[in-house]
Amino acid sequence: EALTEALPGDNVGFNVKNISVKELRRGYVAGDSKNQPPRGAADFTAQVIVLNHPGQISNGYTPVLDCHTAHIACKFA
Repeated sequence: EALTEALPGDNVGFNVKNISVKELRRGYVAGDSKNQPPRGAADFTAQVIVLNHPGQISNGYTPVLDCHTAHIACKFA
C-alpha cells in the first residue's frame, strides 16, 4: 500500500534510484538532502522510563540507551 506519511510504529520500505540494497546498513538515516536534510545532534533532552533497575539512579549515571537499532552510551545530568 502506498503511503504519503509514516508515523511512529509504522514499518516502511522504499527504493532509491542508483542505490543497491547492499550499500545500505541498519541504522542509516534517510532524508531529503535539498529540503531540511537530517542532522546529527550533540545532545538532546529525553523522557526516560527505567524498568527493573536494582539501585538508585542519580546525576552522572551512565547507561547504554537502546534506541531502535542503535546502542548509545549516555550520561544522565
